Amino acid sequence: MTHPSDFKLDPQLANDCFVLGHLKTSQLLLLNNSLVPWFILVPDTMATEIYELPHAQQLELLDEINIISNHLKQNFAVDKLNVAAIGNIVKQMHIHIVGRHVDDFCWPNVVWGADGKQAYTNEDIETIKKQFTSKLAGFFTSN
Repeated sequence: MTHPSDFKLDPQLANDCFVLGHLKTSQLLLLNNSLVPWFILVPDTMATEIYELPHAQQLELLDEINIISNHLKQNFAVDKLNVAAIGNIVKQMHIHIVGRHVDDFCWPNVVWGADGKQAYTNEDIETIKKQFTSKLAGFFTSN
């Protein structure tokens, strides 16, 4: 996947997340908080709203949301998924896909803005990348 020439990952996302790799139309990020499995898709676009994407790219993005959601359900034994494209602080289009457990640090409240953080280790990141590489071969390319 090539980025538009002026595409650049928002500094807040770059600071808060690990770039795991790419799907067909989006970068796949992991928020650096191991208290909940929290992935972020950043479509390769300068558009800020999903409705602004060409229809074909909207469908590709929905496919990617479904792929990551299914991966979370299968590999992280989550009770619920939270999927959202809020963008109130970071304007760059990005979709949060968060796996929730009934006993996670802020259940049943929202994770956005919740206090509580535990950084991933480098080993954790490599394990997660390998999961995606092996289980999503053909859909995911690791950085």
